[in-house]
Amino acid sequence: MLQYPLRLTVPVVTLLVTLALPASSRGDDENTDLSASVSQRVHPVLIRKDHNPLFHLVVDANKPFVVVHSISVSTEGTDDLIDIDGLQMFFTAEGAEFSTGAPFGDAVRADATVVFRGHARLRAGANHFWLSCRLRSDAELGHKVDATSTRVETSAGSIVPVEKTSGVRNRIGVALRRQHDDNVHTYRIPALATTPKGTLLCVYDMRRRMRRDLQEDIDIGLSRSTDGGRTWEPVCAIMDMGEYGGLPQEQNGCSDPGIVVDQNTGEIFCAAVWMWGKPGKHQWSEGGSEAGFEIGKSAQFLMVRSTDDGVTWSQPVNMTRTLKKPEWILIAPSPQQGLTLRDGTLVMPGEGRDEQDRMFSTLIISRDHGSTWTVGSTSAADNTECQAVQLDDGSIMLNARTEQPTKFRSVWVTKDLGHSWRPHETHRKTLIEPNCNGSLLRIDYTDGGKPKHVLLFANPHSQTGRDHHSIQVSFDEGRTWPAQYRLLLDEGRGAGYPSLTRIDEEHVGIVYEGSQANLVFEKISLNELLRGEESRGKAGG
Repeated sequence: MLQYPLRLTVPVVTLLVTLALPASSRGDDENTDLSASVSQRVHPVLIRKDHNPLFHLVVDANKPFVVVHSISVSTEGTDDLIDIDGLQMFFTAEGAEFSTGAPFGDAVRADATVVFRGHARLRAGANHFWLSCRLRSDAELGHKVDATSTRVETSAGSIVPVEKTSGVRNRIGVALRRQHDDNVHTYRIPALATTPKGTLLCVYDMRRRMRRDLQEDIDIGLSRSTDGGRTWEPVCAIMDMGEYGGLPQEQNGCSDPGIVVDQNTGEIFCAAVWMWGKPGKHQWSEGGSEAGFEIGKSAQFLMVRSTDDGVTWSQPVNMTRTLKKPEWILIAPSPQQGLTLRDGTLVMPGEGRDEQDRMFSTLIISRDHGSTWTVGSTSAADNTECQAVQLDDGSIMLNARTEQPTKFRSVWVTKDLGHSWRPHETHRKTLIEPNCNGSLLRIDYTDGGKPKHVLLFANPHSQTGRDHHSIQVSFDEGRTWPAQYRLLLDEGRGAGYPSLTRIDEEHVGIVYEGSQANLVFEKISLNELLRGEESRGKAGG
């Protein structure tokens, strides 16, 4: 069980039920020197994270030197208080952002109502307090945590904070990878998949020295879960080119992993782009990759395989000469999950730069369970990172990141495995984006004994920044995406890059780069997605 710092280990922790005081002593009506408001942000609270902000309390003082003595808190709306290992209040004074530098009172065990007692001298103007929680390591994924402030006792009287947000409850997830875990500076670019045995595999960049893209010291890491995402095995590096060719690791980076699982054989394929030499360059920038096949000039397409459910992996195989046309500048996997078509064909989304240096999205296909691979055409152009689903008529829909300045997703359809493409009716006019990777997933299910399916789409739902990380639902194969079915996961700024997978008959999983950790995992009920606002209220938390 996770434990809070030493303050939580005192012999007796007093949990006080707030007592109603007479109106004359509360000062609720006559106190004009103070006011307070409490608000909640939509974001997950995470296992493996010491401090998860639950609400933001602002106390406005018309004069200085008022002292806050206690803050009463209600946790009504929390699904199960057992999930919470402890609660802690922090005073950030004039700073409006969450910080753990100045605790207000002691950390306490969760209860329906608790009171934090401390001493905080207010300044004239806005003063900021934050409630934080720490979750148990076995907290239930999908449960939600809720809290609000019900009363603030001060030297100038008591006040009841105004609730500025309504219906927000914080969903429990996992901090799958945090900055500096295992001495890795930053984790980025996740791709999530499910094997036929139900094992979850998440591959990603391990950016060992700094946050930047290639060229840098970057390896491909793997996190593996055999219990639906409740627990994850220690990280394993499955693609590391070391000091190949006598160059240091920072000139041997591998990045942007894509993963595809053969749902018939169980074999797993993971591909990434490798750069050798070229310090300061990037595979998408001028001079970062060149026409031809030569290592050190052209970025290379590497692939590793697993035949034992992701436990062990082969050495990397260089497939550049197999997949790349010599005149192309770049061919690379798209950092997403591929799929197995109904006829057994394997589809790995791909991207690149053609001989005219136009960016394109495409499909990398295998008809023989991964023994050989071929690449589709470059005619789906001016877009890059992508993911594909198979529609009812057997065609494949490709949903891709559009290059600037367009602020809508590119959506293409092919009936011949990527040899030719046509724009979908929603192409660059329906799904908004801030130029970021997105995720598309088909979900088949039964309703009243009848087979049905939906498409799920995840991305930062914004045209200005990578925030408002959301999942949307389409009931008509991507023609419309009703607003009432959009699930807001995290309103804060992150790097985006979501990846969806089906966990079991009743749940989907998502890993994304949100505001609360490098890589966040959440497990979401399919029923909640299909019922939309009816199941969760308009706040989306």
